[in-house]
Amino acid sequence: MIAVISHMPVAASSGSFLISPSVGLMIWTLLLFGISMYILWKLAFPRISDALDRRQHAIEESIDHAERVRHEADELLAEYRERLREARDQAQEIIERARKSGEARERETLEEAQQRREQLMEQTRRDIETETRRAIQEIRREVADLTVLATEKVTRKVLDEQDQRRLVEEALRDLDFSALAPGDHN
Repeated sequence: MIAVISHMPVAASSGSFLISPSVGLMIWTLLLFGISMYILWKLAFPRISDALDRRQHAIEESIDHAERVRHEADELLAEYRERLREARDQAQEIIERARKSGEARERETLEEAQQRREQLMEQTRRDIETETRRAIQEIRREVADLTVLATEKVTRKVLDEQDQRRLVEEALRDLDFSALAPGDHN
Protein backbone atom coordinates (compact mmCIF):
# COMPACT_ATOMS: atom_id res chain seq x y z
CA MET A 1 0.00 0.00 0.00
CA ILE A 2 2.75 2.33 0.68
CA ALA A 3 4.04 1.72 -2.73
CA VAL A 4 0.74 2.67 -4.29
CA ILE A 5 0.59 5.91 -2.46
CA SER A 6 4.07 6.80 -3.27
CA HIS A 7 3.46 6.22 -6.99
CA MET A 8 0.70 8.67 -7.11
CA PRO A 9 1.78 11.92 -8.38
CA VAL A 10 1.22 14.70 -5.96
CA ALA A 11 -0.55 17.56 -7.52
CA ALA A 12 1.30 20.37 -6.08
CA SER A 13 -0.46 22.93 -8.17
CA SER A 14 -4.03 21.57 -7.74
CA GLY A 15 -4.82 23.03 -4.30
CA SER A 16 -2.09 25.52 -3.94
CA PHE A 17 -3.78 28.34 -5.92
CA LEU A 18 -6.32 28.68 -3.08
CA ILE A 19 -3.62 28.92 -0.48
CA SER A 20 -1.50 31.36 -2.36
CA PRO A 21 -3.77 33.05 -4.88
CA SER A 22 -2.45 35.10 -7.63
CA VAL A 23 -3.30 38.77 -8.04
CA GLY A 24 -5.05 38.21 -11.36
CA LEU A 25 -7.32 35.61 -9.89
CA MET A 26 -8.22 37.98 -7.07
CA ILE A 27 -9.08 40.76 -9.45
CA TRP A 28 -11.28 38.50 -11.57
CA THR A 29 -12.98 37.13 -8.46
CA LEU A 30 -13.63 40.61 -7.10
CA LEU A 31 -14.83 41.81 -10.51
CA LEU A 32 -17.25 38.87 -10.87
CA PHE A 33 -18.44 39.36 -7.29
CA GLY A 34 -19.12 43.07 -7.97
CA ILE A 35 -20.97 42.30 -11.22
CA SER A 36 -23.00 39.61 -9.46
CA MET A 37 -23.85 42.02 -6.64
CA TYR A 38 -24.82 44.74 -9.14
CA ILE A 39 -27.10 42.33 -11.04
CA LEU A 40 -28.60 41.05 -7.78
CA TRP A 41 -29.01 44.65 -6.55
CA LYS A 42 -30.81 45.75 -9.69
CA LEU A 43 -32.89 42.66 -10.44
CA ALA A 44 -33.24 40.24 -7.51
CA PHE A 45 -33.12 42.46 -4.41
CA PRO A 46 -36.02 44.75 -5.48
CA ARG A 47 -38.20 41.72 -6.19
CA ILE A 48 -37.17 40.08 -2.91
CA SER A 49 -37.78 43.39 -1.11
CA ASP A 50 -41.21 43.74 -2.77
CA ALA A 51 -42.10 40.17 -1.85
CA LEU A 52 -40.98 40.80 1.76
CA ASP A 53 -42.95 44.09 1.85
CA ARG A 54 -46.05 42.35 0.50
CA ARG A 55 -45.62 39.57 3.03
CA GLN A 56 -45.14 42.10 5.83
CA HIS A 57 -48.21 44.03 4.67
CA ALA A 58 -50.28 40.80 4.50
CA ILE A 59 -49.15 39.83 8.00
CA GLU A 60 -49.98 43.31 9.34
CA GLU A 61 -53.42 43.13 7.69
CA SER A 62 -53.97 39.67 9.17
CA ILE A 63 -53.01 40.98 12.60
CA ASP A 64 -55.30 44.02 12.19
CA HIS A 65 -58.12 41.79 11.00
CA ALA A 66 -57.56 39.42 13.92
CA GLU A 67 -57.62 42.40 16.32
CA ARG A 68 -60.88 43.68 14.77
CA VAL A 69 -62.43 40.22 14.94
CA ARG A 70 -61.27 39.81 18.54
CA HIS A 71 -62.66 43.25 19.42
CA GLU A 72 -65.99 42.43 17.73
CA ALA A 73 -66.06 39.07 19.50
CA ASP A 74 -65.46 40.82 22.83
CA GLU A 75 -68.28 43.27 22.07
CA LEU A 76 -70.61 40.42 21.07
CA LEU A 77 -69.67 38.49 24.19
CA ALA A 78 -70.39 41.55 26.34
CA GLU A 79 -73.69 42.07 24.51
CA TYR A 80 -74.68 38.41 24.94
CA ARG A 81 -73.75 38.53 28.60
CA GLU A 82 -75.88 41.67 29.02
CA ARG A 83 -78.80 40.03 27.23
CA LEU A 84 -78.41 36.91 29.33
CA ARG A 85 -78.39 39.03 32.49
CA GLU A 86 -81.48 40.90 31.28
CA ALA A 87 -83.20 37.61 30.44
CA ARG A 88 -82.38 36.28 33.91
CA ASP A 89 -83.67 39.49 35.48
CA GLN A 90 -86.86 39.29 33.43
CA ALA A 91 -87.32 35.63 34.33
CA GLN A 92 -86.80 36.45 38.01
CA GLU A 93 -89.25 39.34 37.72
CA ILE A 94 -91.85 37.09 36.04
CA ILE A 95 -91.39 34.47 38.75
CA GLU A 96 -91.73 37.13 41.46
CA ARG A 97 -94.87 38.57 39.85
CA ALA A 98 -96.36 35.08 39.50
CA ARG A 99 -95.55 34.32 43.13
CA LYS A 100 -97.09 37.61 44.30
CA SER A 101 -100.11 37.06 42.08
CA GLY A 102 -100.54 33.56 43.45
CA GLU A 103 -100.23 34.79 47.02
CA ALA A 104 -102.71 37.62 46.33
CA ARG A 105 -105.15 35.20 44.73
CA GLU A 106 -104.74 32.83 47.66
CA ARG A 107 -105.43 35.69 50.10
CA GLU A 108 -108.45 36.78 48.07
CA THR A 109 -109.76 33.23 47.99
CA LEU A 110 -109.25 32.86 51.73
CA GLU A 111 -110.93 36.20 52.39
CA GLU A 112 -113.84 35.30 50.13
CA ALA A 113 -114.17 31.93 51.85
CA GLN A 114 -114.01 33.62 55.26
CA GLN A 115 -116.66 36.16 54.22
CA ARG A 116 -118.84 33.43 52.77
CA ARG A 117 -118.46 31.38 55.95
CA GLU A 118 -119.33 34.40 58.08
CA GLN A 119 -122.35 35.14 55.88
CA LEU A 120 -123.50 31.54 56.16
CA MET A 121 -122.95 31.59 59.92
CA GLU A 122 -124.88 34.86 60.23
CA GLN A 123 -127.69 33.50 58.06
CA THR A 124 -127.73 30.32 60.14
CA ARG A 125 -127.87 32.39 63.35
CA ARG A 126 -130.75 34.44 61.98
CA ASP A 127 -132.56 31.28 60.89
CA ILE A 128 -131.99 29.72 64.30
CA GLU A 129 -133.20 32.88 66.06
CA THR A 130 -136.27 33.03 63.86
CA GLU A 131 -137.04 29.37 64.41
CA THR A 132 -136.41 29.72 68.14
CA ARG A 133 -138.76 32.69 68.39
CA ARG A 134 -141.35 30.84 66.37
CA ALA A 135 -140.93 27.76 68.55
CA ILE A 136 -141.16 29.84 71.72
CA GLN A 137 -144.30 31.55 70.42
CA GLU A 138 -145.76 28.18 69.55
CA ILE A 139 -144.82 26.78 72.96
CA ARG A 140 -146.41 29.81 74.64
CA ARG A 141 -149.59 29.27 72.67
CA GLU A 142 -149.57 25.62 73.54
CA VAL A 143 -148.90 26.37 77.21
CA ALA A 144 -151.63 28.98 77.21
CA ASP A 145 -154.08 26.60 75.55
CA LEU A 146 -153.10 23.78 77.91
CA THR A 147 -153.38 26.09 80.90
CA VAL A 148 -156.82 27.22 79.85
CA LEU A 149 -157.93 23.64 79.21
CA ALA A 150 -156.46 22.40 82.46
CA THR A 151 -158.07 25.20 84.39
CA GLU A 152 -161.40 24.63 82.74
CA LYS A 153 -161.22 20.94 83.52
CA VAL A 154 -160.19 21.53 87.08
CA THR A 155 -162.77 24.22 87.74
CA ARG A 156 -165.34 22.85 85.34
CA LYS A 157 -166.27 26.27 84.18
CA VAL A 158 -165.46 28.33 81.10
CA LEU A 159 -163.08 31.17 81.81
CA ASP A 160 -163.58 34.59 80.35
CA GLU A 161 -160.85 36.40 78.49
CA GLN A 162 -159.46 38.28 81.50
CA ASP A 163 -159.22 35.11 83.57
CA GLN A 164 -157.54 33.32 80.69
CA ARG A 165 -155.00 36.11 80.24
CA ARG A 166 -154.21 36.21 83.97
CA LEU A 167 -153.72 32.42 84.14
CA VAL A 168 -151.53 32.39 81.03
CA GLU A 169 -149.32 35.20 82.29
CA GLU A 170 -148.89 33.47 85.65
CA ALA A 171 -148.02 30.19 83.93
CA LEU A 172 -145.62 31.86 81.57
CA ARG A 173 -143.86 33.69 84.39
CA ASP A 174 -143.24 30.39 86.07
CA LEU A 175 -141.66 28.90 82.93
CA ASP A 176 -138.00 29.67 82.10
CA PHE A 177 -137.78 30.47 78.37
CA SER A 178 -134.35 32.11 78.65
CA ALA A 179 -132.65 28.78 77.99
CA LEU A 180 -134.49 28.53 74.65
CA ALA A 181 -134.02 32.13 73.61
CA PRO A 182 -131.14 32.91 71.26
CA GLY A 183 -128.35 34.86 72.79
CA ASP A 184 -124.67 34.68 73.60
CA HIS A 185 -124.88 31.13 75.01
CA ASN A 186 -122.55 29.65 72.41
